[in-house]
Amino acid sequence: MTTSSRIEWTEQTWNPIVGCTKISAGCKHCYAELMARRLQAMGTPGYENGFALRLIPERLSDPLKRKKPTIYFVNSMSDLFHEKVPVDYIDQVMDVITRTHWHSYQILTKRAARMARYFKARPVPENVWLGVSVENRRHGVPRIDYLRSVDARIRFLSVEPLLEDVGVLDLDDIHWVIVGGESGPKARPMKPEWADVVRIQCEEQGVAFFFKQWGGWGADGKRRAKAKNGRLLNGRTWDEMPAHAPM
Repeated sequence: MTTSSRIEWTEQTWNPIVGCTKISAGCKHCYAELMARRLQAMGTPGYENGFALRLIPERLSDPLKRKKPTIYFVNSMSDLFHEKVPVDYIDQVMDVITRTHWHSYQILTKRAARMARYFKARPVPENVWLGVSVENRRHGVPRIDYLRSVDARIRFLSVEPLLEDVGVLDLDDIHWVIVGGESGPKARPMKPEWADVVRIQCEEQGVAFFFKQWGGWGADGKRRAKAKNGRLLNGRTWDEMPAHAPM
């Protein structure tokens, strides 16, 4: 099953896996976990066990049925490189991606080391955008070097939820950076200067910058009832996409 996405930087989501486990600070208030619980309560197929990891092979063929070129976010409700996802299942996902060359696929992971090991012996399909989450210095920033070691056509960082000043970033061979604050009832605030220091480094290093959302807190440091609370940073929207991207 693929679904239209409300995520600003993609078009559709494709979830041949659902469920995950927490491994770093960015996982604390996981949006996918909350959504999985809601879907379980609604009786939605695939979520009978809530957020427990589950492979759904019957969804593997879904992109083959769509002929319109589409940008897919792969496993918005999981992590393709979770340690419990078998290598042969990842191979099956990659086979579908390779066969559907008219689509583009955004794969985002917090398991950067496993991602790098997987692609050490395999080429990254040309239509894959490969990304890692960078929520803080301790857990997130070290993932960038793993990503840089993989020969992907487009490499990107999802700096969301941005939980602190991530400091000086080496963006060599990185093509796109997304920044956003945390949403949800327990969202942690993002300070404007944290987001702006990332934007400035993108500008200085020639990397496309995309500001996704403030999340549950505004630029003024006040809690908001509305989840996304606007997309303006320094009075404007930032919707830059990587060079040669189809969007």
